[in-house]
Formats: sequence, structure tokens, C-alpha cells
Amino acid sequence: MNNSNGANRTNVLAVILNLIFLVVFNVFFFVIGNPPHNASVWISYGFIHFAYFMLVATPIFTRKGKSAAVFGFAIYWISSKYFILSLVVGIIFILIAPEGYTAALLIQLTIAGIYGIILIANLMANERTADAEEARQVEIDYVKIAGAQLKGIFDIVKDNDARRKVERAYDAIRTSPVRSHPSLSQTEIGIMSMINDLSDYVASGNNELVMSTADGLLAMINERNVRLKGYAR
Repeated sequence: MNNSNGANRTNVLAVILNLIFLVVFNVFFFVIGNPPHNASVWISYGFIHFAYFMLVATPIFTRKGKSAAVFGFAIYWISSKYFILSLVVGIIFILIAPEGYTAALLIQLTIAGIYGIILIANLMANERTADAEEARQVEIDYVKIAGAQLKGIFDIVKDNDARRKVERAYDAIRTSPVRSHPSLSQTEIGIMSMINDLSDYVASGNNELVMSTADGLLAMINERNVRLKGYAR
């Protein structure tokens, strides 16, 4: 309950913090400004608010993952630079208030366009990095999970011959490279399935099936590792 209340207070404070600029800016705009405002002023007003919204919305664009903090910082830095530039240019046009709106519109559109290109390029790079991290974690998990399961099976095997065969399979998976290749996915699924079968045979005390399955498992692990070496060349 306390954690929930703390999170709610943090969210409220974050909203208040985000509203401070909007409140202060709009008070100055409507109190000090000289209405009626022309099109160039309203265009500048709108782009400033858009730039600020993009800055506040940084967490929405941040890809979750191990490098989320790095992704978020990069996007925030880009959005903050865009906001500052849009704010400065917008204030200049608001103070000058030229009759024509073309210059205000084209300059702000150019700035927003450059910002959009840089932002999207960074988001795409972040997606590729995050996907690579997730794939890497899956590869590491495969060796860890398979190794842990085989170690558990090895610990409960009673027959010495069966135990030696399971140990050989365990040593093979334990020393296997953690990296993988998309074409090996079916082989790795087959290895995990065979480990599950091996566990069932050990539990039932069928040593013949334990030994034959352990031999087949060792062969499949070695095949996976040999194929992996070929892809690395």
C-alpha cells in the first residue's frame, strides 16, 4: 500500500512539474502579449507547445530493456535541443509579430522536420539495439536453462553407466557457445525436448532409455556446436 501511495505521489509531482512551464508561458503570453495575435504568433505558439509535448513524451518513445536509460537519455537530449530551439525561434516571432506567417511557418517546419528525422533515426537504432540485446539474452538463457536441467538430472541418476553418459551431455552443453544462429532454433528446441524426455526416463528408472537418450542428446548438442562454428566462418 505504501509503495502504491508513493508511486501515486510521484506521478502527481511529475504532472505538476510538467505543467509549470505551460502555466508560466501561457500567463506571460496572454498577460503581456498584445491581442489580437496574428497568424505568425499563433504558429509560433503552437510549435512551442508541440516541442514541449515531445519533450515531456520522451518516456513513451523509450524502448524498454536493459539499455532503457541510455535510450531515454539520447531521446531526451534530442527532444530538449529541439524544444529550446523552437522556443527561442518562437519567442522571437512572438515579440516581432510579423504580419506574414510564411517565415514563421517554414522555419518552424524546417526545425521540426530535422528533429523528426534525427528522432526517428535514433528510435530505429534503439530498436535494433534492443532486439539484439533480447536475442542475446535468449541465447544465454538457452545454455543456462539446458545446463541447469541436465545438472539436476545428473544429480539424481543412480546407475553409474547412465550417470557417465548424462555427465558427458552435461559437459557438452555447459561448454557450448552461448551465441546462436536463427537456423539452429529447431535444433535447440529439439535439445530442450530431449532433455525433458531424459528427465522423465530418469524419474521412471529406465536406465536403457536414459543412456540411449543421453547419447542422442550428446550427438545433437555436438551437431549444434559444429554447425555454429560453420556459421562463424
